[in-house]
Amino acid sequence: MKPVLGFIGLGIMGKPMVRNLLKAGYDMHVYSIIDSDIEEMVKEGAKGQSSCLEVAKMADVTITMVPNTPQVEEVLFGETGIAGALREGKVVIDMSTISSLATRKFAENIKALGANMLDAPVSGGDKGAKGGTLSIMVGGDAQVFEQCKPILDVLGSRVTHVGEHGAGQVVKSCNQVLAAATMAALGESLVMGAKAGVNPAKIIEVLSAGYARCGALDIRGNLLLERNFDPGFMTRLQYKDLNLAMELSQGIDAPMPIASLVRELYKTCIAQGLGSEDHSNVIKVFEQLAAFEVDARG
Repeated sequence: MKPVLGFIGLGIMGKPMVRNLLKAGYDMHVYSIIDSDIEEMVKEGAKGQSSCLEVAKMADVTITMVPNTPQVEEVLFGETGIAGALREGKVVIDMSTISSLATRKFAENIKALGANMLDAPVSGGDKGAKGGTLSIMVGGDAQVFEQCKPILDVLGSRVTHVGEHGAGQVVKSCNQVLAAATMAALGESLVMGAKAGVNPAKIIEVLSAGYARCGALDIRGNLLLERNFDPGFMTRLQYKDLNLAMELSQGIDAPMPIASLVRELYKTCIAQGLGSEDHSNVIKVFEQLAAFEVDARG
């Protein structure tokens, strides 16, 4: 018999994830701070609840997908948080991207209540969420991971247990540093090549087949050519994730000069009011520096 699931956070990622779990036959209880998001999911078969606490009361496993560490803490331990409904046998899976240090503390507090927690941040953006092809990196007890893996397998094509509590968030920081740096390098190289007179569509075509092939090219390459910056992953969230990586690196004395520079590029985007656009808009920083706009639309 499948466990009853709760899902808290119905944003760009959360909604398609809930849809996939509904299609897989799970009984879903959902909550969001935006009423219309709850109503939308209810129309598709989920059961709406009035708070995080009410979700956790109904669910065997409660999944959280919210923007940052303070929001996760509020969802878990706030006045109407999940903690009030936790008991032995219940599990919390936090799929947000937050501080690895805070995650370890949260897991300890949940363990003290008799329940268990997994940190399971994801990579793959809205496309991966819609297709159920996310890469999911999981920290926590191995036995609890095996118990919950069938749920995670609905959401991701690669689900990997990477270590104890907080390890999932550590690996996600590694992912975000590489993803941000790659996206910035793509923007910089496209501006250089296009300003030198080469059709940017041809640049994308060639790079996508060679050693430089990467997720940034596969997922955002053609959208960049169309000047489509609708968010698959918001710039302000990319900046937040780079800050989390820097926090981690400072605590273990791991210098990160590339990540530091890339973070400043994303800070520039946010300062220009572009925080809600897709993080591929980092190309705009290079366009401003070069006084040239990449556009293959003619």
